[in-house]
Parts: sequence; C-alpha cells; structure tokens
Amino acid sequence: MKIEEVQSTTKKQRIATHTHIKGLGLDASGRAIAMSAGFVGQAGAREAAGLVVDMIRQKKMAGRALLLAGAPGTGKTALALGISQELGSKVPFCPMVGSEVYSSEVKKTEVLMENFRRAIGLRIKENKEVYEGEVTELSPEETDSISGGYGKSISHVIIGLKTVKGTKQLKLDPTIYDALIKEKVAVGDVIYIEANSGAVKRVGRSDAFATEFDLEAEEYVPLPKGEVHKKKEIVQDVTLHDLDAANARPQGGQDILSLMGQMMKPRKTEITDKLRQEINKVVNRYIDEGVAELVPGVLFIDEVHMLDIECFSYLNRALESALSPIVIFATNRGICNVRGTDISSPHGIPVDLLDRLVIIRTEPYGPAEMIQILAIRAQVEELLIDEESLAYLGEIGQQASLRHAVQLLSPASIVARMNGRDNICKADIEEVSSLYLDAKSSARLLQEQQDRYVS
Repeated sequence: MKIEEVQSTTKKQRIATHTHIKGLGLDASGRAIAMSAGFVGQAGAREAAGLVVDMIRQKKMAGRALLLAGAPGTGKTALALGISQELGSKVPFCPMVGSEVYSSEVKKTEVLMENFRRAIGLRIKENKEVYEGEVTELSPEETDSISGGYGKSISHVIIGLKTVKGTKQLKLDPTIYDALIKEKVAVGDVIYIEANSGAVKRVGRSDAFATEFDLEAEEYVPLPKGEVHKKKEIVQDVTLHDLDAANARPQGGQDILSLMGQMMKPRKTEITDKLRQEINKVVNRYIDEGVAELVPGVLFIDEVHMLDIECFSYLNRALESALSPIVIFATNRGICNVRGTDISSPHGIPVDLLDRLVIIRTEPYGPAEMIQILAIRAQVEELLIDEESLAYLGEIGQQASLRHAVQLLSPASIVARMNGRDNICKADIEEVSSLYLDAKSSARLLQEQQDRYVS
C-alpha cells in the first residue's frame, strides 16, 4: 500500500517585505516590548507611534502630520504599517509614494487630493426595512421569452427565508434574482434583502453547516433572531473618494452607443472641486443629523522628498481643511534641496511645513538587533538557518545594509537545497554573497574602474 502526501488546497499567503509586522509591539502601559509583533528595537519610535495611535482613536490628531525620518533600512515603512495594524481594518489606510504625483494625465494636486479623500472614511448608519434569514429554498420560475424565439426568461423567483422565530416564502422580481447570482447566494446562506431597493447582501454561511468540509474557509454566522421581515440598522463603510467616483461617473444610457462611448474613454477624468464641495455639504448634513460618522484615516506618503514646492504648498492648505486625514510622511534624506527650487532645507521639506510636523526619528540597528530581525524573516519565509549563519549574515548587514542581508536569505536557501540540505549553513551564504554585490561594493567598484564605463 502506497501513501502519498497531498498538498493543502488553502492558498499560501504571498510573503512581502513587511509581512512579519503585526502591530507596534507595545504593552498595556504603552511601553515597547523589546521583541514583539515583528518589531525589534526602535523602542522610542514605537512608543511615540503608539501615542499617535491613541490620539487617532480619540480623534485628536485630524489635520496634523507626522514625519518618520531616518537612514535607509531603519524601519520607517514598518512603523507606518504597524500604526495601520494597530488602528484595525475599519480605519482607512492609504499608502502612496512621492513620485506617484507625476502623471501626464492628471494634475499633481489632483493626485494628492484623491489620496487625501481615500484616507477619510464615512460610517453610514441607516435603519432599513429588510427581509433577513437563512435561505431554505431558491427556485427561479421560467416562462417563454416575450420576444419570441426558443429562449426562456425568468418571470419571478421563489425564495424561502428562515429565522429563529419562523419562516417566510417570498416571490421576488427577476432583477433581484440577478443580484442573488452576483452575491453567489446558495441554500444555507444567511442573507438580507432590502425591502425598498431590493439590494441583496450575503452575510455568511449558516453555522448549522459549520461541520461540513468546505474547500475554502467560510465565515459562519448564527441564524438571525426575530421575524424574517423587520427593521435593521445597517452600517456601511465608504471613503469620500468612493462617493466622489460614484457621483463623477457619467450616467450614460444603456444603448450600445453610450456603452461604446464609456469604453472608448480610457483617459482618467478629474473630479471637479465643485462636485467635491457638493459631496462635502451632503456629508456634513449627514454628520449633523447623526446618520453618518466621520472616520479620519491615515495617508502615508513615503519618499516625501520627491514632492515639489507646488505639492508642499498644496499640502499646507489641505491639512487646514475641516475634512482632513492624519498624514504620515517618511524620508531618508538629510539636508537637501526642495524639489523645484534652489532652497536647501532639512529632509527636502520646506521649513513652513516642517513647523507643522511631529518628527519621529528611527535609529540604525545594532548587530544583535540585525540578527534578531534576520531570524524573524527566516521564520516568516519558512527557512531553516543555524546560529553561525545568522551571525555571519548579521556581519554582512553591518558592512553593507540590513536590506541586502535579508535579500540573501532566499538565494541561500536555494543553494542549500541544490547541495542536498534543508537548512542554510555559512558556506551557502558565502557562496551567495560572492555572487551578488551590495550598493556600497558596487559604488566602490565603479570608482576603481571608472575608465571602463561610459560617463
């Protein structure tokens, strides 16, 4: 009898540069734990970021900005992602890079404003009349097509819904059947249908089916309480950019020419200030009436020194507006020119904007911290590596950079496998290190062999 191992059908998560970051790694009193949530060291920066998270939660940080400044490879992006993880998925987090603003189709300030509005959430609460329950029956009724021919068309759909209190059978319009198909509703799912609009929302699979073996992990929900037909508070999370985009889209007809016209417009259209002001009025009215709640999120601009003077003056104004997110900048530059001018300024940011910023400095990692970070990365990438190899990689990190040392892990594991081993040893790292140059070694070679290159 032959037994074979079968690979799991669950999808493997793609491992990115900061996959190991799960939060800021602080204790209940806000002190940094030496090695926690994927972070090593940077205690002062993490504690400062923790205070920022508390201010965001208490809504005392809107319209302010934070600057993460430090040498390359000192964990600035990791800190921003740690803040995002601490805030949770309900708070919008919009990352962008300074060079994204340079586009041939859209103005620089428009790109910034779009990202500003992506980082401002709106939580809308509405009491709606709904039919809610577990689907017990779903049968479309067909009739001969009105237009003649041999096709059949759906005249209506019969659906059975069950709650703890009872069951109800509904006869629905064929348009609602299309919505049911879009939401991939099947018998055993818990859904609700809005009575006025006919909108369908699949909540999850009924927990009565939780013992079944499903290929993909399902979210199981309990059987709804109360009657099938009831009033329910529905909470929707949207961003201001979602509202802008929905209202800016041309509402063309359903005829072929209109559809073709929409398809033939690949150019990105700008959303006008007038439209945004109208949406702001509606949003403010909703907030005053208590229907909606504003959720200021985080806009993270990496490589902020890539922005020019026009963008910086625009940011000054945007930070003062009533609807403004929390802005986090990151840069690895020292004193350099502000792009688009001859003015020299710290971090390449104009002094008047620097005045508005709270600055968090990240420190270079020591040898012991580098080894700990490399051990965490090896664990995340599911690589086996001995202590001697980690110490050697730490030395490479000190001489070159931490990023270069991390990048050598994967090729070293492939070399180890080619040599018939599962675990990485020092010889594998030495071999890989001789194949790949780091930035400092490459620059040194260029200086030594300048006459061989075209300058």
